[in-house]
Amino acid sequence: MKLALKLTLPFEDPVLIFTLVLFIILVSTIILKRVKIPGIVGLIIAGVIVGPNGFGIMERDASMILFGTVGILYIMFLAGLEMDMVGFKKTKTRSITYGALTFFIPITIGALTFLYLFDYELKSAILLGCMFASHTLLAYPIISKLGLAKNEAVTVTIGGTIITDTAVLIVLAIIVGSMEGNVSMVYWMILALKLAVFVAVVLFVFPVIAKFIFKQLESEKGAQFIFVLAMVFAASFLAELAGVEAILGAFLAGLALNQLIPHTSALMNRLEFVGNNIFVPFFLLSVGMLVDVSVLFEGWVALATIVTVIALAILTKWIAAYITQKLYGYSITQRNLIFGLSTARAAATLAVILVGFELGIIEEFALNLTVVLILATSLASSFITEKAGRALAIIESRRKPDLSEKPDRILVPIANPATIENLIDLSIMLKNPDYHEPIYPLAVVIDNEHAEEEIFKKNKMLQEAIKHASATDNDVQLVSKIDMNISSGILRAIKELMITEVVLGWNAKITTRDRVFGTVLDNLLEKTEQMILVCKIAEPLNTTRRIIVIVPLNAELERGYLRWIRAVKKLSSQLGAKIIFRGRRRTLNKIRQTLATTKPAVEAEFEPLSNFSEFGDMKTSLTKDDMIVVVSGRRGTVSYNNTMDYVPRVLSRDYKENSFIIVYPEQNPMAEQDNMYINIAYGRDA
Repeated sequence: MKLALKLTLPFEDPVLIFTLVLFIILVSTIILKRVKIPGIVGLIIAGVIVGPNGFGIMERDASMILFGTVGILYIMFLAGLEMDMVGFKKTKTRSITYGALTFFIPITIGALTFLYLFDYELKSAILLGCMFASHTLLAYPIISKLGLAKNEAVTVTIGGTIITDTAVLIVLAIIVGSMEGNVSMVYWMILALKLAVFVAVVLFVFPVIAKFIFKQLESEKGAQFIFVLAMVFAASFLAELAGVEAILGAFLAGLALNQLIPHTSALMNRLEFVGNNIFVPFFLLSVGMLVDVSVLFEGWVALATIVTVIALAILTKWIAAYITQKLYGYSITQRNLIFGLSTARAAATLAVILVGFELGIIEEFALNLTVVLILATSLASSFITEKAGRALAIIESRRKPDLSEKPDRILVPIANPATIENLIDLSIMLKNPDYHEPIYPLAVVIDNEHAEEEIFKKNKMLQEAIKHASATDNDVQLVSKIDMNISSGILRAIKELMITEVVLGWNAKITTRDRVFGTVLDNLLEKTEQMILVCKIAEPLNTTRRIIVIVPLNAELERGYLRWIRAVKKLSSQLGAKIIFRGRRRTLNKIRQTLATTKPAVEAEFEPLSNFSEFGDMKTSLTKDDMIVVVSGRRGTVSYNNTMDYVPRVLSRDYKENSFIIVYPEQNPMAEQDNMYINIAYGRDA
């Protein structure tokens, strides 16, 4: 049994080291928040102070290297996971252009500087030029916290980062191959084949495995988290097997899982929380521990070299950002954001220089120079990104939303414990994140002799709703009503809370009107104008591949048109699912115009549907991972059609394996005579 601790420096006890690191993370956060300095800066400086080249309190031992490696992999994974895939597809040419600029400009200037100004050999100069070209998304957590992950400038920068870092790693492979005598065509063919297999496995095989596992572990949230981590490190290991750095594998793992982990989900919240508060700070501390400030005092020549290299390294990234801004018309703030994100050097830079040092291509001074460059560019990146990010966040927050962008107040009547999580998840995905409105789970108890017992049961269900929503970091406000019947309780809650949308679970009962659902929905449709969504979630939401939207004629003329369009777009954006709109040509043309002028950007297709009777014939073209959304008009409105009354029955009978939502848009009830006049004016056969 251990009776005494060895408290000599550097500390060796793992419990003491871990405790000290946690206190450093905590104190840095508190202090730097008050002086308005980015937390990333404080952690790097703290690493310098406590590291072996500072006061020697801690060594950069195997545990720090391990956690630091996990941290940089986590940064790259989150960058891929939060990337706007639809936006990236639209801006891939811009990403390629920026990637080429931020690679060729820095590596050219860097190589020429070391070759002619500092008299290095060609191979050494090119390798040190790679130090200028590569960069790490060190400041990405700042952007993520500011909610700018889907801004086009960020998307272009992330795409460019992968291109330039991959190019740097290829240059490294060429130099290493030439040093080891591997310059034959066979060597390069094998390397290309390994890279192709690695990329194919991660981007195409991993999503299939993930979809299967998520379906099996739908209720096991902890197991889902562990599985995602396993995928990240498996991809990183495969990258090393293919002959490239692990960070590329982590990023591709993020892309592979991008459409399977909704950004508002509890799983995403857990991934970001653990990464940003544990693993990433460890990485920043480990970077600081590498810094040896003594190289600054080796003489005026050494100091001049360091200052020149740092200035040129930062300047080359600014030039690439400036040219990109001019080419694509970005604002100065967006340019500064691109510049800030791409300025930091860390993982890829260090990997390249360490390999060169081990092969004897560069000397110890160049290694120390690289570490000082990492510190300087990391600090610069943090300050620039923080300032530009805050400015851009303020600009975006001031943009006036359209009429459909008023605050969402979503009511979720709870009746079945088995559907609570799905209904809450769906509501969170539909909620406008620009407004901090809570979700309102509602329990209605009928006023009779069993009311007290029912209140106890419903309160237990509501507590489950709170527990689930809190895991997604969203606010929930519980609502309980005692009333004569369920529908009147819901109606009272809608009026008192000024609800804009009601999310109901499917109950599959048949009423005297020959509809599926039940009299509760009948009463709500007759006595409210709010948008109502009736949902049956048969498959996990995050495995949804396509959203098939059935739209009636004249749907674009209803008051709630923009609101349900926005709801479908947000659902598509969260799930990463393609939308396929089906309806009359005139209505589809209007929807196409609306999608082009509103955010977020989504991937959509349009297929004519001449008659609602064709709806039942779609089954053969669907899979279990397709979700059906039917936009249904209420009686007496311009988009109502008699055949809509049979849609719920068809869904219940023929689409049992599919998730579906029937949307009753927010509407102004109209007289049937007005409805007839509008139909005549616009033509039912358009």
